[in-house]
Amino acid sequence: MSTILITGGSGLIGQQLTTRLQQQGHGVRWLGRRAMQHGEVRCFRWNPATGHVDANALENVDHIMHLAGAGIADKRWTRSRVAELIDSRVATAQVLLKACKDHDAIPKSFISAAGIGYYGAVTADSSYRESDAPGTDTIARISTAWENAVDAWAPCCRVVKLRTPVVLAAEGGALPKLAMPVRLGAGAAFGNGEQWMPWVHIDDLCAAYMRAMDDSSMSGAYNVVADSATNASFTRSVARILKRKLWLPAVPGWLLHVALGEMACLLLEGSAVDGSRLRDSGFVYRFEDLDEALADLLRK
Repeated sequence: MSTILITGGSGLIGQQLTTRLQQQGHGVRWLGRRAMQHGEVRCFRWNPATGHVDANALENVDHIMHLAGAGIADKRWTRSRVAELIDSRVATAQVLLKACKDHDAIPKSFISAAGIGYYGAVTADSSYRESDAPGTDTIARISTAWENAVDAWAPCCRVVKLRTPVVLAAEGGALPKLAMPVRLGAGAAFGNGEQWMPWVHIDDLCAAYMRAMDDSSMSGAYNVVADSATNASFTRSVARILKRKLWLPAVPGWLLHVALGEMACLLLEGSAVDGSRLRDSGFVYRFEDLDEALADLLRK
């Protein structure tokens, strides 16, 4: 069994991943803002702003899973907020690499979260593959800087970057927020509704992290995408599972821009993303049908 150090372990994905790793007998540690005991998991303190990392967290670690980063959609995208989003991803990867080098504690692999925002918030006619160039807008700049910091680990150990779309989960993330208006009878598509929403069930995302840890042949970037649905078809699927009617017109794009500023692009734009590279590695999704994924989560 392996010892895994997770940054951002207290988040939605981190907690789910921790449970699954423990169920398989692996040892899990977290890095967090304060030292604490979270159930059977010991959280060691680090402070990326000062470069401090508790050396005890690094001892005999086999794999690092890097999930730390400020929430992309938590606050309006001011200039300072965008800088915070980048720094929370770049500086944390850099500080951790320096600490591992200083303490001669390089792991076998560094498996990092990444975003499909790497391709930019655009609605294109074709699906994006891992070999495509990054976009140039704000979300693409955040994602590119994030991945560049992760790639700095490559001379030291195996690096896997899991480019993640909308994560469907019952406990948090985007789905409860998207489903709530539908539950209340006020569901509607955003803009013209034709923008694509790549998605993945949280169980499959966790399985992808575990596969990346176990499969030493995996390296580089992978789109972890079960499928892509348009915003309008996604909204209809949610309504179908919840047995609600959609009667309101689509939310105008200009209204979302007024409410959210530049961040509205996350709701109004989006392209399909090709996930065949991960499938070609032998990975099998448990949830590939959107209705089945939504039923599993919304009926809990």
